[in-house]
Amino acid sequence: MDTFQVIVLALIQGLTEFLPISSSAHLILPGQLLGWQDQGLTFDVAVNTGSLLAVVIYFRHELWSMFTAWTASLVSREQTQESKLAWWIILATIPAVVVGFTAKGFIETHFRNIEVIAFTTIVFGLLLWWADRLNRIGLNEFQVGWKKALIIGVAQAMALIPGTSRSGATITAALMLGLSREAAARFSFLMSVPVSLGAAILVIKDLAESGLSIDFNALILGLLVSFISAYLCIHYFLKIISRMGMTPFVIYRLALGLVLCVIIFA
Repeated sequence: MDTFQVIVLALIQGLTEFLPISSSAHLILPGQLLGWQDQGLTFDVAVNTGSLLAVVIYFRHELWSMFTAWTASLVSREQTQESKLAWWIILATIPAVVVGFTAKGFIETHFRNIEVIAFTTIVFGLLLWWADRLNRIGLNEFQVGWKKALIIGVAQAMALIPGTSRSGATITAALMLGLSREAAARFSFLMSVPVSLGAAILVIKDLAESGLSIDFNALILGLLVSFISAYLCIHYFLKIISRMGMTPFVIYRLALGLVLCVIIFA
């Protein structure tokens, strides 16, 4: 890839990883629409690591509190709200792990195309609008409970289908279950840490076994651009949804889906 492609794809990853508009769909589209070659495993590792570092650094205090409380609970058997939240995040990760191991190959073979992206972009956009419109209860992330965490985890597993959006699916489920917009977003962001870390480890394993050559300049640039854009995205997304809700992202998803439908049927 040339420098322009590296920057564009890293920006797409950083800006769309945590917005409810599907990063996987946007990373597939340049190849589908512009004829760009697949960015490859090494670049996937770099940009995913950049966005992972962004969420870890942004929520460093919350993650550290959860980790220390969780480890203490293993010894004392006493649960605090931080340790419970950590357990719920772990529970919510399990469905994605199971589906990822059992159906990843099938999904990549049959669902990584523009038709599926157009359909899921529109359908899950409408679901996000419906969930946001009906949301009234306003629970925070410490009121999730294990049942709600598991349901949100199932929604995260569904997001393995391109165009669904991991953050979109989990935020939609969280809103339907009564979480406030901000709490739904924070829970979704915290959920991304173990999933992104696990995915990065698996991709690194595949990369090591493939024997592919590595362009370190492209990797470093991609990681930095992805990190900066993802960090800024998290910060401003939390501010936007408190004032405007999910409507701007629903409108974007519907517009993108319609554009894709025009391309498909043109």
